[in-house]
Amino acid sequence: MIERNFDIPFVAAMALREKQIQQNYRPVIAVHKWFARRPGTLFRALLLAEFTQGPLRETYFQPHRLEGIRVADPFMGGGTPLIEANRIGCGIIGYDINPMAYWIVRQEIERLDLDAYRLAAAQLRQELEKQVGRFYRTRCLECGSPEAYVKYFIWVKTQHCVKCGREFELFPGYLLAENRRHPLNVIICRNCGELNEVPDRKAPGDCRVCTQPLQVSGPARHNRCTCPHCGHINSYPNPAAGPPTHRMVAIEYHCPSCKPHHRGRFFKKPDGDDLSRYAEVEAMWTQTTPLYTPDEEIPAGDETDRLHRWGYRRYREMFNGRQLLGLELSCRLIAKVHDERVRNALATNLSDLLRYQNMLCRYDTMALKSLDIFSVHGFPVGLIPCESNLLGIPNGLPGTNVGSGGWSNIVDKYARAKAYCENPYEIRYQNGRKILDKIPGEWIGDYRDSTIPAERREVRLHCGSSTLAEIPPASLDAVVTDPPYFANVQYAELMDFCYVWLRRLAIDVGDAFRRMSTRDPNELTGNATLGRDLNHFTEGMSTVFRRMAQALKPGAPLVFTYHHNAIDAYYPIAVAILDAGLTCSACLPCPAEMGASIHINGTASSIVDTVFICRSTGSVPRRTIVTKPEDLARLVLADLEQLQAGDVKPTHGDIRCITYGHLVRLAIWHLRALWQKDGTTPEKLTLIAKAIADLGGPGGVQSYLSDALSSLPRNRRATAHEATTIYEVDTDEIPF
Repeated sequence: MIERNFDIPFVAAMALREKQIQQNYRPVIAVHKWFARRPGTLFRALLLAEFTQGPLRETYFQPHRLEGIRVADPFMGGGTPLIEANRIGCGIIGYDINPMAYWIVRQEIERLDLDAYRLAAAQLRQELEKQVGRFYRTRCLECGSPEAYVKYFIWVKTQHCVKCGREFELFPGYLLAENRRHPLNVIICRNCGELNEVPDRKAPGDCRVCTQPLQVSGPARHNRCTCPHCGHINSYPNPAAGPPTHRMVAIEYHCPSCKPHHRGRFFKKPDGDDLSRYAEVEAMWTQTTPLYTPDEEIPAGDETDRLHRWGYRRYREMFNGRQLLGLELSCRLIAKVHDERVRNALATNLSDLLRYQNMLCRYDTMALKSLDIFSVHGFPVGLIPCESNLLGIPNGLPGTNVGSGGWSNIVDKYARAKAYCENPYEIRYQNGRKILDKIPGEWIGDYRDSTIPAERREVRLHCGSSTLAEIPPASLDAVVTDPPYFANVQYAELMDFCYVWLRRLAIDVGDAFRRMSTRDPNELTGNATLGRDLNHFTEGMSTVFRRMAQALKPGAPLVFTYHHNAIDAYYPIAVAILDAGLTCSACLPCPAEMGASIHINGTASSIVDTVFICRSTGSVPRRTIVTKPEDLARLVLADLEQLQAGDVKPTHGDIRCITYGHLVRLAIWHLRALWQKDGTTPEKLTLIAKAIADLGGPGGVQSYLSDALSSLPRNRRATAHEATTIYEVDTDEIPF
């Protein structure tokens, strides 16, 4: 059982490492972008702790075939729990109301003929090279070759002055590249637009061409910009003017012949040929009748309203002419592929490629690469867009590329993902060395034909709400999930950006793509625009948990991860557990976020999830059932010690989330005997709040953690090393 076999230090160390470079540990996630994926190592460990015998540190690296075990996930999202269950031989059942989530998990698990896929992808790229390859070439400033490859086109937003009517540029700053991954700082001259490489950006000197003083800071800030022609202060954005216009200001390129003896990157100001090539491709696009390019309007929403403020009204307006032509031609080539699974794989590739092929991408001046549109899980509209090479630039070695955001990048990632499905592995550390452990006999998929007879596994994926799930009673051995967190990122609003393209191109035998949008009024997230509040979230979670509890065999676990900065966001899950007739037998901490992510690094947010284990019958260690805040604080400290043994360096935010987990677990324990399932939702939420307050609440518990808090950093700076301590459980149990 998980409560006895789970090894917090071991799993914490594994999960923390995975989250730093997740695609190296679980390449399958590269099939398509999804948000906030929890570590596969965590779910593998949970399943093995429940269904196998022996120390988890040993069984984790052994092959398993758990045939006859059935696992469901009512909120499959990116599919991690189902992938891990499928890999070890379990039958899987998954639900998600979002068509993109359903499609992504289907593509992750569905078997693919890799040779046929690679051939079709190579042919697609070759044909695109013939049709639009010349629009991604530029003249090298060193050798004069006109066949240098453009990595990135850098643009700046422009606007017309409301007073003089002349166009001006919205430069927030003129620094194009820092001197970290390039020998010198690269600064755009605000007067003539020439690129200047200087050693000190605090004293940049004068432009080498026009001799005007260089400066790093730009005129556009706080939604105000002074017109350089008349001095009038203009506000931006201006939605009445329509989508933003842009001017190309810089190019980063790659010259294979010059690169061996060149230090740093290649930058240039666009020349006349670069500008005329763009004018030509834009003219080609205006003369093209789109067959697959979407024309849907962008609906209102918590995230999409930001696009409306910038004048975007249709999804296609977030792309320039070169991008639209290349994507339309890509769709037409994909539509000609006869093999349905290969076509769907390429359609999925195109959907994922959209993240980099749009005018909301930004150029990272430190890392010198394109940041995809979802790098901050929203729709940030930057003033300096970055356009990536659509085709990609292979580097000569198999699977390596120059730059990011092109077809060659996406195809290589997808091929690695599907190859991993055929031969999954684990990465462990021994004496400071990284070791790749192949796990013979395990595989991910619906079937494989490398054996006689072919092996098939139960894979049942549903595009629909799990509030309507119909699973036979007592037929599941486990429910394992990462549910939505109240008021989280609006995934449906973001995924529509891809969905409006994919639904035109992919072949789905079901009806997942019948809807015009992935949005659904029954989605279990807080959303101010749609009026979805805490009551809506609570009632939906309760319905799902009740259905899952009925489908579970007696005593089988419902396991889920949860993480939120606000304690009241935990109330709905406590209500759902009690309504389902379950008891929380344990709550375990585990790293689940990447400490270096844009959202986490340098903040007081937590990277730690609470893993809740719930059952209809079972037992709990007597020492974990407490009523006083000082005793609860001791449980929190014990969890911190376990995490630290796994080389997690906890912060104040981590302590907060661990505390919340124990408060919720104990509130459930103390309320379960007299819980009234037919009470109103507000009444139930009030009961949970009172039970947590009676336990001392977060403040009461943390008052006994002052010594621990004073010794821990407020902000996240996480590292990972191998752990050595094994988690122990008190054997003095209380049955329920």
